Amino acid sequence: MSIHPTALVSETAVIGAGSVVGPYAVIEAGAVLGENCSIAAHAILRGSSVLGDAVTVDSFAVIGGDPQSLNFDPLTKSGVMIGNNVVIREGCTVNRGSIDGSDTVVGDGCFFMAQAHIAHDCKVGKDVVIANNVMLAGHVTIGANVFIGGGVAIHQFCRIGTHAMIGGNATITVDVPPYVMAAERNTAHGLNMVGLRRGGFERLDIADLKKCYRAVYFGAGNLKKKAAEAVAEHEFGNTKTGARFLAFFEHGKRGFVQSLNGTINK
Repeated sequence: MSIHPTALVSETAVIGAGSVVGPYAVIEAGAVLGENCSIAAHAILRGSSVLGDAVTVDSFAVIGGDPQSLNFDPLTKSGVMIGNNVVIREGCTVNRGSIDGSDTVVGDGCFFMAQAHIAHDCKVGKDVVIANNVMLAGHVTIGANVFIGGGVAIHQFCRIGTHAMIGGNATITVDVPPYVMAAERNTAHGLNMVGLRRGGFERLDIADLKKCYRAVYFGAGNLKKKAAEAVAEHEFGNTKTGARFLAFFEHGKRGFVQSLNGTINK
C-alpha cells in the first residue's frame, strides 16, 4: 500500500493491500478500497464508496457524491458499490443512492471513459463500456456487455438490455431491448451483430434472435403485444438468447425504441 503524503485519507477508511493513492486525492471516512486499487491525483472517494479489487479511479473523478436532486437529504444512508477490475477515467462522477439502504451499482470489468456521469440508483452490469460524456439519469439499468457511444443521454428509469449498443450522441428516453443497436432519438437499427459475434454467440442463437427481431419489429403494431404473440406461437424464442429478447418486452414502463424501416443487420 502506498499513500502520497499530500493525500487526505481518513483514518477510518479501509485501503486494501497493494493499493496506491496519489497526490491530493481525498478518501473520506467510511470509504472502502479493495486490493491493488489505483486512486489518481485529485480523485475523490466519498464515505459512501465501496470499491472492489484492482479498481482504477483517474484524476478529478468523484465517487459517491450526493444525488443531484433538489429534495435529497444529505443524511440519507446510501452508497456506491463498484465491482472488480473497473476503470473510471478522469472527471467521471458516480452518485450514491437516493433513499436509505439504496446503492448505485457498477459491475465487474466496466470501463467508463472521461467525463461520464452515472446518476443515483443506476445499476450497471458487468463489462459495460461507457464512452466520453455519456449521461445516465437516475435509476437507469444497463445489462452486461453493453457499449454506449460518446455523448449519449439516457432518461431516468430506462432499461438497456444485455449486449445492446447505443450509437454516439443518441438520445434514449425509452427501453432498448437486448442485442439491439440503437441510435439517434429512440431509433432501433437492427441487431448488434458485431457484439454478438464478438460475444461468441452460436449461429443457432443468432438465427433465432433474427426471427424474434423480425416478429417484433417488422410491420406495424404494438411491440409489447407482438412480442407476447411471438412467445405464444412457440416458433420464436427457442434459444435462451431469443427468449431473453422476447421476455424483455414483458416489463418496463417507458416504451421501447422503434424501427423506422424494419431493417435487420446481416
